[in-house]
Amino acid sequence: MHDEECVQFLQNVLPRLHLRWAGFRKVRSQVCKRIQRRIKQLALTGTAEYHNYLEQHGGEWQQLDRLCQISISRFYRDKQMFAFLEQTVLPVLAQRVLARGDDCLRVWSVGAASGEEPYTLAIIWRLHLQHRFPTLQLHIVATDADPNMIARGEAACYGYSSVKNLPEQWWRIVFDQQDTRYCLKREYREAVQFRQHDLRQVFARLFSSELNDLILCRNLAFTYFDEPLQQQTYFRLLHVLRAGGALVIGIHEQLPVNATEIGVWSDRLRIFEKLTVTKGQDDD
Repeated sequence: MHDEECVQFLQNVLPRLHLRWAGFRKVRSQVCKRIQRRIKQLALTGTAEYHNYLEQHGGEWQQLDRLCQISISRFYRDKQMFAFLEQTVLPVLAQRVLARGDDCLRVWSVGAASGEEPYTLAIIWRLHLQHRFPTLQLHIVATDADPNMIARGEAACYGYSSVKNLPEQWWRIVFDQQDTRYCLKREYREAVQFRQHDLRQVFARLFSSELNDLILCRNLAFTYFDEPLQQQTYFRLLHVLRAGGALVIGIHEQLPVNATEIGVWSDRLRIFEKLTVTKGQDDD
């Protein structure tokens, strides 16, 4: 399948999935390879025939949606962002948790893939912040739509490419090396709970009545979702974020143009602060 053929196909089908072509432009080769394999699996001749197959078999759209899921993850991705969280955001959030008489700082890592992002937070907290807030627990809910990614995250064993961005001295502290695999030690895994969940689905019940102090939604909704879905997702995220809590998106992403009730913590690093209590945004 030629690149031009795949591009045309994606431009035609992505809107049906509430996804946007602009988000897939740079990662299309990964998706195109998956689609090519699916076409061969179905014994079809090309994207035109596959498009017809989609129209005739409604359930195939779910399969195509899974083929379009992008998982690019590694520990300490965007070092400056994590450094800012460690030095500025997390200490402030921790003080706010204690000030309201709570003992748990709650975090949601959205689209966590195989766990590198939430585990990076857990490592930072245990190595650099826990001694400053000894009475405070860190609880991270890590979600992803792909059950295979959830299984990898729970296994917590990684290749070199996943851990190479971490400070080298951390490797000896936080991992047990098994041949060419780096397996995260139990004490750095305890704060993270994995759950399979698609961000496009209702998520208020993920957290019962508890709100999050920090939500990381990076390189997902505001890259791949179409504009109406981005807006809907933004307000639903805001609904489960505590006033004074932080929202982190990808450093190359933008919030929807109608984003309200939000202040800028770091524009360069795309870190924001919820200013007020959100009303009337129930997604049940």
